[in-house]
Amino acid sequence: MFNKNIKLVLAAVIIAYAGYQFYEGYIGNGIMFILLSSIFIFLYFKNELILLAFLRLRKQDFDGAKKWLVKIKNPEANLVKKQQGYLNFLFGIMESQTNMNAAEKYFKKAISLGLSMDHDLAMAKLNLAGIAFSKRRKMEAQKLLTEAQKLDKRNMLGDQIKMMKQQMKKASIPNQHYGNRQQMGRRR
Repeated sequence: MFNKNIKLVLAAVIIAYAGYQFYEGYIGNGIMFILLSSIFIFLYFKNELILLAFLRLRKQDFDGAKKWLVKIKNPEANLVKKQQGYLNFLFGIMESQTNMNAAEKYFKKAISLGLSMDHDLAMAKLNLAGIAFSKRRKMEAQKLLTEAQKLDKRNMLGDQIKMMKQQMKKASIPNQHYGNRQQMGRRR
């Protein structure tokens, strides 16, 4: 993995050489070097190790994804802010399988750093809502759930949001009945 600044320097050098190729009359070579420089510009905004980790997660290979993400050393210096957000987002997804406290920390950091796509932000908030609900913080969970629903414009997480709302309703109903039973017992 190259440092983000090295990627920009390489892209600038390649573009300069492409300009030289155009000047010399080698138009085909110039176009090829422009395309080559676009790879480095793309990798400046989308880190190659994060992309490989996403591919591993699609196959449900959490260990493989973690191996790629652990290779990222000093993310503050090597990654753009949004990439740092996605790094924390991926760590949060992986940690949510085993450690809810660590997952909550990663999701909150991912949201604060920012994610490019609304459905990724919605998924992070949905996961945070689930964690908050499991820790009996119902108001926070409801707030996060409504934010996730607003961000999910294409209804990609519609089923998960609906299921979470049903679980929250089921959890609140027994408490109401239990409270009514206690009051009824006192009256008798």
